[in-house]
Amino acid sequence: MTEFLTVDGGTIAYDVTGTGPLVVLAHGMGDSRASYRFVVPPLVASGYRVANVDLRGCGESSAVWSSYTRTDIAGDLLAVVRHLGGPAVLVGQSISGGAATVAAALAPDLVDGIVEIAPFTRKQAISLGSLRSKSYRTGMVRLLMMAVLGSTTWWHRYLDHAFPGRKPADWSTQLENNRAMLAEPGRMKALQAMGRTPATDAAEQLADVRCPALIIEGSLDPDWADPRAEGEAIVAELPSGVGTLAVVDGAGHYPHTQYPDETVALLLPFLGAHARA
Repeated sequence: MTEFLTVDGGTIAYDVTGTGPLVVLAHGMGDSRASYRFVVPPLVASGYRVANVDLRGCGESSAVWSSYTRTDIAGDLLAVVRHLGGPAVLVGQSISGGAATVAAALAPDLVDGIVEIAPFTRKQAISLGSLRSKSYRTGMVRLLMMAVLGSTTWWHRYLDHAFPGRKPADWSTQLENNRAMLAEPGRMKALQAMGRTPATDAAEQLADVRCPALIIEGSLDPDWADPRAEGEAIVAELPSGVGTLAVVDGAGHYPHTQYPDETVALLLPFLGAHARA
C-alpha cells in the first residue's frame, strides 16, 4: 500500500514491507520504485523492513518541484528515515546513489551504511578516451536526444541500451508503465531537470562519509567507458577503509532489475554487517 509523506515542496510516495532493520531503497531518474520489484521480496524474506521510495518527480510522488538535486533527494530520503524511526541503510541507484552520499555525510546518526548502484556521485567530464567507447557514445546520444526533445521514445532507446543482453521477463510491461508515468503532467520535465543536475554536490560530500559504503557497478554500464574505473574512483575519494567495490558481470546501468539475484547476493552480507534493528 502506498503511503505519502509531506515534505517541503510536495509529497513523497513510498511503501513499507516486512519487519526488522530498516532498509530504504531509492531508484534512478525517470523511473519508479517498481525498479526494485525483484529485490524487495528477498530482502523482506531475509528479515528486513524495506521502505521503497518514489523520488520527487517520479512514480506517485509529486511531479513538480522547484529543483531536483542530489541534495534535495537526500533530504527527502532522510525525511522518510526519520518518519519511520531510523536509522537505516540507504540503497540508491544512479542519481540517488549520489543522494545517498549526501545523506550519509549530512546525517550520520540516521544512516548506518550506504549502497550505491551505478551511482552518479562524482563530477563527470567527457574525455577523448571515453568517446572512443561506442557503447558510451550511443548511450550519451540517446540521453541527449531525450533531454533536448523531451522524448519518451528516445528515453526508451536509452533504456534498451542500458539493459545490454538479457531483459527482465516483464520488460514490455516495464516500458508500458514507464511511458504512462512520463505522460503525466510534469513527469518528463522532472526527468529532463534531473538529467541536467550535476553531481558536484555529492562529490563535495564524499570525503565526509563515515559509514560503510558498498559501490556496485555493472560491467557493461554504457554510462561510463570503464564502469569499474568509475567505481574505483568513488572508493578512492571516500575516506580510507570506508568504501568497497563490487562489479556485476554482464549488467548495465540497472543491475538490481537486470541481475536481481546477483545484486541481492551482494546486498545481504552488507546489510547483515551494518543494518541495525
